[in-house]
Amino acid sequence: MPLSEFELIRRFFSPPAGRADVLLGVGDDCALLAAPAGYALAVSIDTLVEGTHFLRGVDPESLGHKALAVSLSDLAAMGAQPAWATLALTLPDSDDLWLEAFSRGFSGLASAQGVELVGGDITRGPRSVSVQAHGFVKPERALRRRGASPGELIYVTGTLGEAGLALLALQGLYVPPEGFSQAIQRLERPRPRVAEGLALCGLATAAIDISDGLAADLGHILEASDVGATVCVEQIPLARSVRTYLRETGDRNLPLSAGDDYELCITVPADRQSEVERLGSTFDCGLTWIGAIETQRGLRCRLDDGQPMELRSGGFDHFG
Repeated sequence: MPLSEFELIRRFFSPPAGRADVLLGVGDDCALLAAPAGYALAVSIDTLVEGTHFLRGVDPESLGHKALAVSLSDLAAMGAQPAWATLALTLPDSDDLWLEAFSRGFSGLASAQGVELVGGDITRGPRSVSVQAHGFVKPERALRRRGASPGELIYVTGTLGEAGLALLALQGLYVPPEGFSQAIQRLERPRPRVAEGLALCGLATAAIDISDGLAADLGHILEASDVGATVCVEQIPLARSVRTYLRETGDRNLPLSAGDDYELCITVPADRQSEVERLGSTFDCGLTWIGAIETQRGLRCRLDDGQPMELRSGGFDHFG
């Protein structure tokens, strides 16, 4: 006999009490939460829809991880320390094995990041997952999209393009077999750069997480800051599999336009370059200079020889 909505919640989504700032968690009409004095509450929500953000039949444990990871990535881009999350699930049926795996992926990342699930909802319908993440940040230290100025340098964490490469493969297009399993891992189990975002507070002047593609997300910084930029395409950090793909296809747009990387893109004053690069050398994922902020509006892409490169796609847009 299928479990009821409330039995599902009790079985799969009622974690033991963990955080002292959770006064009342899962099981009541509302959660009661105590934010620390002197901190702003950073809140982000993301929805993943089957067929748009994930394929039918995706590993549910990976989906549980990713559903939380994409919201934590938004907190990372603000330099916020994660604290709590709420979860809303819409499911076509109450599949115990699916829910057990999903819960395992979600709770595994939540535990690793010190996040407590404090509430949510489960309904019947086409499969979708919504996660709202909450974190704390000193208001004066919060990283924002606006704040970039001409002359500043642009950096990104990690490498770009692997998740996009995995999407191409899942769509049946040719990609080099080298590094395919790692690319799938990057797509299905992204690592939110929370520790890196916290470390960059007080140093970065603007930040965003790369969810819809570097060009699109950097473009949000440029628009919010009323500036432009030049990106040196051949300086973008790439995994070996993406380098092989670019060499075989010549498709330099992939690392600029592919989404789902969930790395951070930041701007830093030029006179703090040595400081940010020393800090970046301590990141396991690395931190790489890719360009500069300019007065002229718009995003320009150039090769190492100075030649301009046309950007064919600006990134993912739900209604574009």
